[in-house]
Amino acid sequence: MRASIKEVKQKTCKGCGGKFRPSLSTQKACSVKCAMVVAKQPANLKVARKAIDQLVRSEIKVRKEKLKTRGDHMRECQVVFNEWIRLRDAELPCVSCGRHHDGQYHAGHYRTVGAHPELRFEPLNVWKQCAPCNNHKSGDIVNYRIELVRRIGLERVEWLEGPHEPQRYTIEDLKAIKAEYRAKIKQLKEQAA
Repeated sequence: MRASIKEVKQKTCKGCGGKFRPSLSTQKACSVKCAMVVAKQPANLKVARKAIDQLVRSEIKVRKEKLKTRGDHMRECQVVFNEWIRLRDAELPCVSCGRHHDGQYHAGHYRTVGAHPELRFEPLNVWKQCAPCNNHKSGDIVNYRIELVRRIGLERVEWLEGPHEPQRYTIEDLKAIKAEYRAKIKQLKEQAA
């Protein structure tokens, strides 16, 4: 049985306008000379320049990622975690003063990051707190604790106040935490929509 060879349709050359039979499906010019003319056309230069710019930007992004220190990763992770806290507690009032207002809200830590870095990313330790309570009243810890006992129970509050294993986050740990909370943020935003 003999296989029939399908004849290739003729195309119009983008360079000279003449008809030709392409050897490749993506071929746009009949000859090298016409291909050079097509490559120098403004529309094609724009596309080529855009592709080169994208490549340069992606290379820069990779180099910047390699230059990041553990502290840079820690800050990025903290920003994502704090955003999740504010979204999680969006309907709740300030944990310290119990009021709703139109001002700025923070992710206020019950046990401070400076004194207890191992609880930095512990969701039970961090709640939505208004800026005045967090900044000007040093967290208003007395009222914070009263509300925290009401929200999570005395046993968990005592666990937060108890001793904890020191935690040294590696860059890989921080990337994993950041990815986890980004996924949780996405989920909360989808539920809200």
